[in-house]
Amino acid sequence: MTRLILSTSNIMTGGPSIIRKPGPASNLEFTNSLRSNFLAAQQDYSPPLSAAKENGNHGDIEKPSSVRPPSSVWTSRDGSDYYIPTIDWSLSGLSEEPSQYDVTVKLFYLPGADVNSRGQYAKDAIQLVLKELGVQSIDLLIVSFPGISFEGECEWEADKKNSSQGNDDEEVASWPVLEELYNQGVVKKLGLAEFGSEKLSKFLSRVKVRPKVDQVNIKDCCNVPPPLLKLAKVENIELLVHNDCTNILPSGTLRELLGQGVKGAGVLSESKRSLDGMKGDLTPKWVVKYTAVVRDRGVIENKGYFAVAELKE
Repeated sequence: MTRLILSTSNIMTGGPSIIRKPGPASNLEFTNSLRSNFLAAQQDYSPPLSAAKENGNHGDIEKPSSVRPPSSVWTSRDGSDYYIPTIDWSLSGLSEEPSQYDVTVKLFYLPGADVNSRGQYAKDAIQLVLKELGVQSIDLLIVSFPGISFEGECEWEADKKNSSQGNDDEEVASWPVLEELYNQGVVKKLGLAEFGSEKLSKFLSRVKVRPKVDQVNIKDCCNVPPPLLKLAKVENIELLVHNDCTNILPSGTLRELLGQGVKGAGVLSESKRSLDGMKGDLTPKWVVKYTAVVRDRGVIENKGYFAVAELKE
């Protein structure tokens, strides 16, 4: 089994220009940033284009098309880990002292991933972010569980539907490792995503380290549900809004990103066109989003994503 580690690098400097407008939840920032980083890595290792040759018969200029370099050139292996693209850790880190930043991390547990492995997923995700930013701790870790959303004709309906979504027992069982990270000082504050009033109330009664933040997507509602507002005020929980997809990396999207198509990275094989590449069952496991904001200026200096999938060859 091979663990694929996908990364965007810092999208504030080298990523695509994306304007985030209020609206439906979207994973475009994530997927476009991955494509941009793959392309940048491929271009860094591409052979130089030969000089254009003039066609003597028609007087046209023939411009040779760029050739995608072999994936082995711009990716790298480390044991069973396969980095797409290769990460130059010597370029990691922030420009100022870590104490000058607020670092927020959002971890997405994806559908189909092993629930019993969530603890290891969290540790792996945090370690990648710490290494990328060159810091020892993060200020806020928000966790997004699969199958939970805020959808409805109004905020009351959305809150009611939310109460029966997800899996309460699995969500509580996934929390102790996050409490451990908190107790170790690696994470200073914990948070949840998409928890309505009923789910949040039940969750608070079953955990030791209580979340300080609840991040909700209210794209289909005008306001945060009043019961959730009331509960958050009583329990001293900060409510934040977002427009991230809960299932930020479906299996089909991942195959498209790594496949042999025009927008693919050319990492996976394609039997129809006899194109070589990695073969096997591909399962997305988790995605982590990180943001480092300079405290005194409120400026985002570093923002990016890591994603991990397993390939059973």
